[in-house]
Amino acid sequence: MLLRTYKNQFFKELSSVYEEQEIESFFYILLEAFHQMKRVDLALNPETELDAIQLLQWETVLSQLKEEKPIQYILGETEFFGLPFYVNEHTLIPRPETEELVEWILSHSQQSNSKDIKILDIGTGTGCIAISLAKHIANAQVFALDVSEKALHIARKNAERNKVEITFLHQSILETEDLGQVFDIIVSNPPYVRNLEKEMMKKNVLQYEPHLALFVEDHDALLFYRKITALATRNLSEKGQLYFEINQYLGTDMVALLKHSGFENIELRKDIYGNDRMIRGVLA
Repeated sequence: MLLRTYKNQFFKELSSVYEEQEIESFFYILLEAFHQMKRVDLALNPETELDAIQLLQWETVLSQLKEEKPIQYILGETEFFGLPFYVNEHTLIPRPETEELVEWILSHSQQSNSKDIKILDIGTGTGCIAISLAKHIANAQVFALDVSEKALHIARKNAERNKVEITFLHQSILETEDLGQVFDIIVSNPPYVRNLEKEMMKKNVLQYEPHLALFVEDHDALLFYRKITALATRNLSEKGQLYFEINQYLGTDMVALLKHSGFENIELRKDIYGNDRMIRGVLA
């Protein structure tokens, strides 16, 4: 079968599940993954044929996409901040909003006159935040913590893949009374989706991404934030910075939490979609 013929079939079979633009994105991601071809290559070689093995490969992925399995999990990798990352069912898929958080941290760290910076990423998952920071801050000593050993296994592979040195810590932040050392920057993208918000989420997230890294109880949505903020007051250096990715509906609560905990220069930022998504405070 000609690849361009199969493309029509691919679009038709997914049209009841996804928007056309998303299907197109899937097709060209797979085209590059399976054939090392870009859109222009297919246009220049319209007679490209699929052999039986290649067709089976496409059909296997097609069936998974019909079940709304994220393409990142199907391929076992994704890109974040221009870097390649392994992902699986034990790690959240890195989001564009989190790239904005990394960019924000980088913009402040580049203004710093400190020769060496110690950074802790709490709830590291794939390691995307920690690894991106380590890659772009030459004088950084980066630590990354997660409660899931299976997530840390992927994070270690990602650190090796991207050739950065990270100190990984396997522990539950909720059971940690003291971090044992002082950091200049603490950053976290902890679980923040309330159960009441599940009905607004798509099947590809609810069914496939790890709930341990996503959800908190409705009655205690700031559980992780309170704990991490309390630790930060004891384990940040003078004028140390605390960064969070947050639930878009809890921005006001987060400002109050940081202010009550002794942080100053508090800044709440919106993401590319106009939602309150990240916050920064400096330890007074």
